Amino acid sequence: MEYFTTTSKVSRRATDCAIVGVYERGKLGVGAADVDAASKGEIKRRMKSGDISSSVGRCCILTNVPGVKADRVAVVGLGKSSKLDATAFKKAVTAAAMAISQTKAKQVFNALTLEPVADASPYYLARHSAEAFSDVLYRFDQMKSGRKKAASPLRKIGLAIAKRGDANKSMRGAEHGDGIAAGVALAKELGNLPANVCTPGYLARTAKRLATGNGKLTTKVLSEAEMKRLGMGSLLSVTAGTAEPAKLIVMQYKGAGSKAPVVLVGKGVTFDTGGISLKPGPAMDEMKFDMCGAASVIGTMAAVAKMKLPINLNVIVPAVENMPGSKATKPGDIVKSMSGQTIEVLNTDAEGRLILCDALTYSRRFKPAAVIDVATLTGACVVALGAHRTAIMSNSDDLREEIFAAGDAAEDRGWPMPLGDEYAAQLKSNFADMANIGGPGGGAVTAGCFLGKFTDGLNWAHLDIAGTAWKSGAKKGASGRPVPMLSQVLLARCGALP
Repeated sequence: MEYFTTTSKVSRRATDCAIVGVYERGKLGVGAADVDAASKGEIKRRMKSGDISSSVGRCCILTNVPGVKADRVAVVGLGKSSKLDATAFKKAVTAAAMAISQTKAKQVFNALTLEPVADASPYYLARHSAEAFSDVLYRFDQMKSGRKKAASPLRKIGLAIAKRGDANKSMRGAEHGDGIAAGVALAKELGNLPANVCTPGYLARTAKRLATGNGKLTTKVLSEAEMKRLGMGSLLSVTAGTAEPAKLIVMQYKGAGSKAPVVLVGKGVTFDTGGISLKPGPAMDEMKFDMCGAASVIGTMAAVAKMKLPINLNVIVPAVENMPGSKATKPGDIVKSMSGQTIEVLNTDAEGRLILCDALTYSRRFKPAAVIDVATLTGACVVALGAHRTAIMSNSDDLREEIFAAGDAAEDRGWPMPLGDEYAAQLKSNFADMANIGGPGGGAVTAGCFLGKFTDGLNWAHLDIAGTAWKSGAKKGASGRPVPMLSQVLLARCGALP
């Protein structure tokens, strides 16, 4: 997508579609007031007739508006002017984008960026706009036969600014939003692909393709034999029942010389049957999404590479299938992790933590500034937080707060969850150093405590995205979260925010 900024009035801008907003009680937004004046009251007349709604997310497209050079004017509701925040703004842009996507518009002029959005600068308004349009225009239809719906012809988005001094900030926001959107789209695509296509090998090939032609990015892939030599018995116990070879994907982006890298570790279970602790049949198809942690960290790497951030970032993806079979790990088996600690596998469906613990141990060789693992780890997290917020756990108050603040700024929110010995006590085993599950209470937290046993001395955080990684029902599909949250953490760390 191409972006530009302008101080032009909406009514004087020749474009396929201009976007303006209206508030409750008949109040017009900046762009709408200009269009109304140029058209001698057209917007107000349409509001009185009920054609235009001020409710947040409602959109009406007007054509042939007198006195206005745009072919169409998308009028979107903004709700109460006193409550226009970044969330409502993004919802309004999304509504406009959805309406415009049904037209043949090739160029759009977004005047909503002129509105006084609470705690949002021109940078964030432009960034949220870019992300919203990309989210609406995303399509996953490569697995369908027959004639496909034509892609939107939209190629250019103009962003209104109040003064020329806002141009650089707005353009940077659009560029960052475009980069983050590319990462989100890749994460969605990997998540949406079926497990017979998106295998551990497919993830590895995708990571290698990202590195092709990029002098700052390298990818290497470790085989099962190499993992065995490293002592990754915990990881390999998960893949024992499948014919699909496991992969350990290691991506390294060097944009900041010799500085310590941030390491992102993503759970890559490309399909999770539960193993011998077999899952129930209903909705098991959604277990193709159990690699969304991997998809999100690979997507974040794609975003960082596109934005060319001055940061060192490493991504580690333990990629496996969890299948039952004659050689599959059984409940009660004891395995030895790369750290040397032994684990009694009481439930083979608690497999994500078994691959992550070895990946976390592997991350130590990079002497990281911070390690953040991302995983669709527990159903208990869905019970606790639903589908709205990602669970954030950390052995560092500062890192937990950093991630929480990043999620708020990126409109990709999380919520802090505790860790503690009182929860970790549930992991005691009579036969090994620890069990891989605790009791029925606090399941999301005990999973985090399990991973914490492998992070002594690391500045570490754990993100449980079981509730936020995908949607079920009629709109089933991967969400691409938490790519925006992770990208915000990295943008802030490298000083790329205005």
